[in-house]
Amino acid sequence: MKIDEDTVTKIAKLARIKVADDEKAHYAKELTAILDWAEQLQELNTDDTPMMTSVAYNTLPMREDNVSDGGYTKEILSNAPQSDFDCFVVPKVVDQG
Repeated sequence: MKIDEDTVTKIAKLARIKVADDEKAHYAKELTAILDWAEQLQELNTDDTPMMTSVAYNTLPMREDNVSDGGYTKEILSNAPQSDFDCFVVPKVVDQG
């Protein structure tokens, strides 16, 4: 498929990209090469090729969904500037005045 400079102008307008007039010929050539390559792929016989749902055939291991506190209370609170009763101590954000 041949892309001309007018088509490049339309594509640039749709993509809201500013393309200088002296660059349109270059982009027309590049887009034509990309579309020619895509047309070559259409010539391949893929009738006996199974469909792919993913490029990686790994499955994630399943595990039980157990709720826990994590057991990291001391390690987490060691980073806090101030803690009390296994909780972060923060400044008041509501004034009861």
